[in-house]
Amino acid sequence: MLEQNDLPNFEEALLPHLDAAYNLARWLTRNDQDAEDVVQEAYLRAFRFFLGFRGGDARAWLMKIVRNSCYTWMHANRHEKDAIEFDEDLFSSDSRALNPEEAALQSDNGAMVRKALEQLPVNAREVLVLRELQGMSYREIADITGMAAGTVMSSLSRARGRLRQILTELTGGDVGSKPRQVEAMSKCVRRQP
Repeated sequence: MLEQNDLPNFEEALLPHLDAAYNLARWLTRNDQDAEDVVQEAYLRAFRFFLGFRGGDARAWLMKIVRNSCYTWMHANRHEKDAIEFDEDLFSSDSRALNPEEAALQSDNGAMVRKALEQLPVNAREVLVLRELQGMSYREIADITGMAAGTVMSSLSRARGRLRQILTELTGGDVGSKPRQVEAMSKCVRRQP
């Protein structure tokens, strides 16, 4: 167990990543309360094993624990098909003031992207969230997921392609007829919570 003088080190290393941990758990579990439970469990595990942490990237180490906690929780509590739909109203996409037209377009595109992300398999959603939302490197994602870096790159490429395909289906056209709209919505994934 950690000693009293190790607690500030734990807090300093891992608490700044609480939002990132919740974000990953939220996208994987697709439920606020489940994500909170998973993050709490992950932080307890991280606390328990913090003495074994030998330095390096604390964020990647924590995200691996969160990821593993999510999969353990999902395996024990439900199947992927039983996941609850993402509640768009809980997350805002941008804090800068937009004119009404920009706000409507961004809201529509953001909702469309969230809907498309929800339709992705959990492993595709995971690599997109880690890369596009968390800004993690291929190496960090490889460390978190246990995949080879090349596999991360190909998985990410397939996930982006599948996201593009779903967005195309949701917009009612093929990529050839609406490439700008689909690409603009695909780029929205970087701004989503």
